[in-house]
Amino acid sequence: MLTVDFDRLRVGRGTKFIDVGAGAGRHSYEALRRGADVIAYDLDEVELKAVDDMFGAMELEGEIPPGGRGQVEVGNILDIPHPDGSFDVVLASEILEHVPEDVQAISELVRILAPGGTLAVTVPAWFPEWVCWALSDEYHANEGGHIRIYKADELQAKLEDAGLEFTHKHHAHALHSPFWWLKCAVGVEKDQNPAVKAYHQLLVWDMMKAPKLTRWSEKALNPLIGKSVALYFRKPF
Repeated sequence: MLTVDFDRLRVGRGTKFIDVGAGAGRHSYEALRRGADVIAYDLDEVELKAVDDMFGAMELEGEIPPGGRGQVEVGNILDIPHPDGSFDVVLASEILEHVPEDVQAISELVRILAPGGTLAVTVPAWFPEWVCWALSDEYHANEGGHIRIYKADELQAKLEDAGLEFTHKHHAHALHSPFWWLKCAVGVEKDQNPAVKAYHQLLVWDMMKAPKLTRWSEKALNPLIGKSVALYFRKPF
């Protein structure tokens, strides 16, 4: 399940790509399938071990084009250990809402991006996130949880203030918003609730089968209730 548009990012063979806050690696895997030189970067060593194992499995299955390379790196978004201008594409998906020092984090993302390169940032969209916060403190008030709700224009301004040029914006995952509203209403940890289980099965079916009805429905609903908003920027030469 991808939140960003990889065609818009122009990721291909030899692209220097870093996935900051890679988590379980979903975007890193797609970049590697396209032949990029990928670093999955995250604080969570356990998750990165699983990502590294998947990189190895992809290589064994012949899923990596010639020249593609995947590696993992443990580190903090506030101090990324790479020189200025190291990457053609920098991705930070669903991470800034967790970081108290978001301006410092943005500065690091911009610093490691090469002139002419693309930065994509995704965060929870304002309205779906506001509903989750209103329904449940448990959803956000926990260690490592969401500490702010962004408005897209506010986040755009912070990245423009850091020296980037805004190029595009879109929303994603509208079908996931009602799922999270439901979880927040019944209890975030109550995964065995019958309604939660049924909706989760629907999402899995949609992800595996991609039927036209749900794909069209999500595309129509994304501007209204898309769970995430993705913003794209270019670093001037």
